[in-house]
Amino acid sequence: MKFLSLATLAGASLLASTSLTMAGPEIVSGPGVDPACFAAWDADTKFMQWPAAEGPYRIAVVNGFVGNTWRIQMIKTAKAYAEDPSVKDKIAEFKVVSTGTDAPAQLGAIEDFINQGFDAIITIAVSPDGFDRVIRLADRENVVLVPFDNVLDTDAVMQVNEDQTEMGRQWAQFLIDELAAQGVTGGKILEVRGLAGNSVDRDRSAAIHAAFEATGGDWEIVEVVGNWDDGTGQKVTADAIAVHGEFAAVAAQGGTTGVVQALIDAGHKMVPIAGESENGYRKQLANLSGDGLKGISIGQSPGLVAISIKAAISALEGNVMPQLISVPLPVATYDQLEDGVNYWSDLPDNFFTVNEFPPCGVNISGPAIMSQSEADVS
Repeated sequence: MKFLSLATLAGASLLASTSLTMAGPEIVSGPGVDPACFAAWDADTKFMQWPAAEGPYRIAVVNGFVGNTWRIQMIKTAKAYAEDPSVKDKIAEFKVVSTGTDAPAQLGAIEDFINQGFDAIITIAVSPDGFDRVIRLADRENVVLVPFDNVLDTDAVMQVNEDQTEMGRQWAQFLIDELAAQGVTGGKILEVRGLAGNSVDRDRSAAIHAAFEATGGDWEIVEVVGNWDDGTGQKVTADAIAVHGEFAAVAAQGGTTGVVQALIDAGHKMVPIAGESENGYRKQLANLSGDGLKGISIGQSPGLVAISIKAAISALEGNVMPQLISVPLPVATYDQLEDGVNYWSDLPDNFFTVNEFPPCGVNISGPAIMSQSEADVS
């Protein structure tokens, strides 16, 4: 009997120890809090709930690549939002670091913030996989880890994104429809891709190719890597024109202002273009549509970082949250542009135009964003 009692005690101790290590979110029934803002991705999205933690909170943003204007604006937006009166009192400490394109460096930075006792970590993943270890560590310490934009291939963490596959499909469909209206059912399409190895670039590109293949037309898609950057996009577009000659249309994941400038510099005729929401690109569409530049602008907003911070705070407060939060695609075509509404002639070309999320009460002004620095806050 004495042996059984000891065994029972040992088993109870083991269960208690195990329960301590199995922290992190519980999978619970929906709906989640504030569904107008934190919309579930689809009907199959599960819901998560973390133990409520006492605020104010220590929050870190761990960025990877910082070599383009989108990433720079994202960092500035994060800083501006952290100072917004609606959230400022909920944040005790706010840090921002950029680790480059090296996945181990990003994972190391996330682990370091967890070990420092931060409550939430917002990140743009360098790679869509390889995060299992830091996810387990975050769960053990009840840290809310929120990947956004370049998300992870897992449902083990709460994530925030726009539908990249749908964005690629809409880009391609716009080009297909514009070309069909001209009687063009085949030809060379220039695809200016983003940063290699990211889930965003992968999913958008796959959707673009699938849409063109579905038409049954004789299309040749020429891919170049533009890193979502105006300068790089301009160079690789110029190089592609020099090598391949004329293109029927262009699908640019980013750096669209530079892509259009390369066409102009090369004397290439204006063709249908699908691109991002850079202010410069929207200026070009507004000014050159009469010269044949017919384009669509779909924004992957740097403001996603604000929704991610808001979601992390909500989770820390103990609210039920969707595992994958869907942010609607902001779309404008060449015939829908209005100065001062969806582009700004008095703001820089490299400003990304979409930073308002009315359902979330998030509206970060251009001046508030541009007044921030992109430097790390450590």
